[in-house]
Amino acid sequence: MNILNDLLAAITFFTRIPAWKIREIPAESYKRMIYFWPLTGWLTAGVTVLSWILLSAIFPPLVAIVLALATRVVFTGGFHEDGLGDFFDGFGGGRTKTDVLRIMKDSHAGSYSVLGLIFYYLLLVSTFYSLPAELVPLAILAGDPLSKFITTILMNLLPYARPESDSKSKTTYDKLSWWKLSIAFVTGAVPLLYFVDKSLWLACVLPVATMLTVFLLSKKKIQGYTGDVCGATALLCELSFYLGVLALLKSEIV
Repeated sequence: MNILNDLLAAITFFTRIPAWKIREIPAESYKRMIYFWPLTGWLTAGVTVLSWILLSAIFPPLVAIVLALATRVVFTGGFHEDGLGDFFDGFGGGRTKTDVLRIMKDSHAGSYSVLGLIFYYLLLVSTFYSLPAELVPLAILAGDPLSKFITTILMNLLPYARPESDSKSKTTYDKLSWWKLSIAFVTGAVPLLYFVDKSLWLACVLPVATMLTVFLLSKKKIQGYTGDVCGATALLCELSFYLGVLALLKSEIV
């Protein structure tokens, strides 16, 4: 029953699906649920891909891509995008740990947040537009869960940076045991099998490097992670994966 509760907690927390209506979810499940985060990536990726396929039949490719990404934001409530914006603001404008944490908790969007999100989406949209159309859905189905799994590693390596009572979402996550990390790995890595050309797996190097960069930066500036750091890491790892796929294709390595 704990596993089912944890799964429903992850779906409720990371998407707009009202899984809490199925059964009452204990508060403890929201602390344990993170090993199902990559599995929720199957849902967000599936919604994005389905939207892209349907919209591509109506609109030009660029418009379909933008609308599909907008659909994903609606499906997730912009949860990770909020974290990415706060991450840009906090780490861009804060000098001390106190400053960084205070800025990230502030609900107002600063210049770092606005500019960072603009450049992020310009890169994301242009990357999808530059990929072969038949590869876009496969890249999304693989990249979304993978990025979430890689982010769980960062969360296992760092402590939570705030007092638990000071968490914006009022949720802090338990460290993953080896079997929970194994579940996260399987659900995060299996979608890579969508790529018939296994040389595209080399694109995984970039999101791992991105996670390690955020890990070192977070360890130095706030001595831990926050929910905003996790959301930002997931989105940045996802973007870097797509950039890696594009780079491999353009360099004719694959």
